[in-house]
Amino acid sequence: MKHIWKLFFRVLLRLLYKVEVTGLENYEKAGDRVLIIANHTSLLDGILLYAWLPETPTFAISRKIAAKKTFKPFLFFVDLFEMDPSNPLSVKSMVKYIKKNKKAVIFPEGRITVTGSLMKIYEGPSLIADKSNATILPIAIEGAQYSPLSYMKRRGYVCWFPKITVKVLPTAKIKISSHIVGHERRKIASQQLQEIMYKLSYSSVDKRRTLYMAMLDASKQFGKKKIILEDIKREKVNYGELILRSILLSCLIKKRTNADEHVGILLPNVNAFPIFFFALQFIGRIPTLLNYTSGALNIKRACVTAQVKTVYTSRTFLENARLEKLIKELEKDVIVICLEDIKKNITFITKLSALYMSKNPAKYYSKNNLNTKPNAKAVILFTSGSEGYPKGVVLSHTNILANYAQVRCHINFNPTDTVFNCLPLFHSFGLNAGLLMPLLGGGKIFLYPSPLNYRVIPELIYELGATIFFATNTFLKGYAHYAHPYDLNTLNYVIAGAEKLHVDTMELWMHKYGLRILQGYGVTEASPVISVNNKMLNKSGTVGRLVSDMEYYIKPVDGIENGGLLVVRGPNIMQGYLSHHKLGQIEAPATERGLGWYDTGDIVVVDDDGFITILGRAKRFAKVGGEMVSLSAVEELASLTWPNMEHAAFTLHDEHKGERVVLITNQKNPIRKELQKIAKSIHVSELVIPKIIIYIEKIPVLSTGKTDYVSITKLGKSYLEHKKNKQLE
Repeated sequence: MKHIWKLFFRVLLRLLYKVEVTGLENYEKAGDRVLIIANHTSLLDGILLYAWLPETPTFAISRKIAAKKTFKPFLFFVDLFEMDPSNPLSVKSMVKYIKKNKKAVIFPEGRITVTGSLMKIYEGPSLIADKSNATILPIAIEGAQYSPLSYMKRRGYVCWFPKITVKVLPTAKIKISSHIVGHERRKIASQQLQEIMYKLSYSSVDKRRTLYMAMLDASKQFGKKKIILEDIKREKVNYGELILRSILLSCLIKKRTNADEHVGILLPNVNAFPIFFFALQFIGRIPTLLNYTSGALNIKRACVTAQVKTVYTSRTFLENARLEKLIKELEKDVIVICLEDIKKNITFITKLSALYMSKNPAKYYSKNNLNTKPNAKAVILFTSGSEGYPKGVVLSHTNILANYAQVRCHINFNPTDTVFNCLPLFHSFGLNAGLLMPLLGGGKIFLYPSPLNYRVIPELIYELGATIFFATNTFLKGYAHYAHPYDLNTLNYVIAGAEKLHVDTMELWMHKYGLRILQGYGVTEASPVISVNNKMLNKSGTVGRLVSDMEYYIKPVDGIENGGLLVVRGPNIMQGYLSHHKLGQIEAPATERGLGWYDTGDIVVVDDDGFITILGRAKRFAKVGGEMVSLSAVEELASLTWPNMEHAAFTLHDEHKGERVVLITNQKNPIRKELQKIAKSIHVSELVIPKIIIYIEKIPVLSTGKTDYVSITKLGKSYLEHKKNKQLE
């Protein structure tokens, strides 16, 4: 009889929700004594597992949930083990039950999600798995959170019959040394289960697609009329309009470019940027993002490195940004086309053709058969702040989608979110975290052209009711000085990256706005996120723990006892570099351990809980008195001494005295003794105290928010040279 009911539910659920189940072979491999864990998305979860699991396991359910009337009909089909995950007696009973070589299903979150992503993971399930020595069988459920049987009605997009996928993952086990007992054992077991749940969430995202297909899938999931883009002109764009405009624009670009060509984009943060980006994706051209703040020489060098023949820009943008001279210089080497000019070539037939294709975009995208493989090139970005010829970073579709899946476990992007993005889209942080990730999650993105308007941005965040905000330490400090205490009230997530987050910035935001800044860490070569703190797992002063499906090792560095170079590997690591030395060739990342490993160039410490602390760039260490001194530590000391001011450190080579540390600050009348006093109070070595301190009114920053150390070093050297000449006079 139960078999007939199983079959009935399978047919019904497939008919209504187009349920797709994969990985059932992992169930067979699990054997006996199995703890089946799943994310809790809706009231459908139990029925889904009952219908598709080969056997009918016992369901371990909270007594409160089991008592609900809506749950009663489910008891007719399954065996129930009522328990309280926080009660030691319930846990012991469950352990005894599983030790009898039984299979049981448990939802470690203890309740149905109200955010659409993972919530708090209870300690009980990890203790059950550890003490019973059970095999853990993770099952990822995706899509059910958007059904009316979820708890997302007021917090996200809900439709009657969303597509549901159920993925049975390979088995796992809680592995802890027998000599570890008590609280420490419970803590480790809980951490290991948390990691399994993150992998479960990560696995539910399909990474075997291209960015264009992922955007089309998001459009189907959240509806073509869902508003996803808005810019400073207050023009709103929904998924349907993004698809139509990208196809229309692609018809015009196609005539001027070739398949697989690297096409330059020189545009600010406006709606035209993502439309143009996806237009190139639709016809298999590779977007090559150029930094319009880097000057004509660097842009020309980037075009040489990436073999860019054509650059698209906007005449309005060039006039507003006063870049006419830059473009005239660029036109000597490449073809520059303004979007305003190609719009003139749009005919009625072109519009009709684009409209027709937009009704079934997936069909015509596949029909192009250009750049439709997940491992193909998706975008080319350039490393920032480097001298000489810039390196092109080639990211594949899989790289970017893998990083989206990794970040989604920690920062939930859902249809009720508004992401305020003022970070430049030619930078990986602005493009991937600030645009593509929320776009795929159904969130709305407000694009603002410059992060430097410290007074305007907080006011806009208030007006829009923005919920997610990405920025750098420098910018966060600037906004905090000008924002009204209520301007940032709607923000749920404030994420800092690209440079070290200083203690004084964190304290300023906490005291003035009651907001905790979550610090993350990434590099362009990792698409970009490598680690991130989240609301459940956050350790101040660190950049969080490694995201799912990544490995690392620490490479020793001479002169540094505690810490070393961070080397990483994962599906989000770039295809490789484009270099002007080897035009047309992609140099894949590799270290002494082989291909795929990427040396970040950052010196870090990883604690016992897996949290990463950045000590500084390997290039930003000075040898003082025979010891290695981090210039980041010098800046941190200055921040503690003179909070809410800006500081930057660099080194000068002296033939007689070796390397000398110089601090540049906008603290008026800086006194070295004040640094010494703070250094003594926090037990910091005297070597960290700079020998020379220079006051300037404003610290130069790059458009990405990072400190412009090239300009700072030139300013410092010029100042000291001028001072020396005066003394000689």
